[in-house]
Amino acid sequence: MAVRPQEVELGIKAPDFSLPSTDGKTVSLSDVMGENGLVVVFICNHCPYVKAITDRMIIDAKTLSDLGIGFVAICSNDAVSHPGDSFENMVIFAQEREFTFPYLHDETQQVAKAYKAVCTPDFFGISGNGLIEYRGRMDNGRMNQPSPEARRDLVLAMEEIAKSGKGPSEQIASAGCSIKWAD
Repeated sequence: MAVRPQEVELGIKAPDFSLPSTDGKTVSLSDVMGENGLVVVFICNHCPYVKAITDRMIIDAKTLSDLGIGFVAICSNDAVSHPGDSFENMVIFAQEREFTFPYLHDETQQVAKAYKAVCTPDFFGISGNGLIEYRGRMDNGRMNQPSPEARRDLVLAMEEIAKSGKGPSEQIASAGCSIKWAD
């Protein structure tokens, strides 16, 4: 059963982070912030919702990069209860899918808690001045490919944020597997 975020806080400062990346670096919010904003998405390796959107997510990350918008993915799942989401498996997942953006490991789950992330995928659109202005889905394709004429909700929201500093007034929540919290 898909989980959806209930609480949506917009116009608040995006929590900072400094996390290890699958490429061996440590990455902070300022490292990935683009001139016109940033997308932070909480994902994991095993979630069928994430697997279904990965190719489209990579395309959208490239589109947003061309607009001066950074992109970063974070895995916060407990790897003890879900070993498929271990850091070692994150490295493999990112390499196999040829991620063009950093994939970070939130082992303590503090970043997910700071963002109030609840599912994978869970998208946060941050303005160039560091405020969360979008908390919604990527598009209407959850487990299936969306139709060719479907709205690209995330890209359109980030374009609006880049132009105006504010997200769209209507935002549709993402849906996916729950984040696997440590006991």
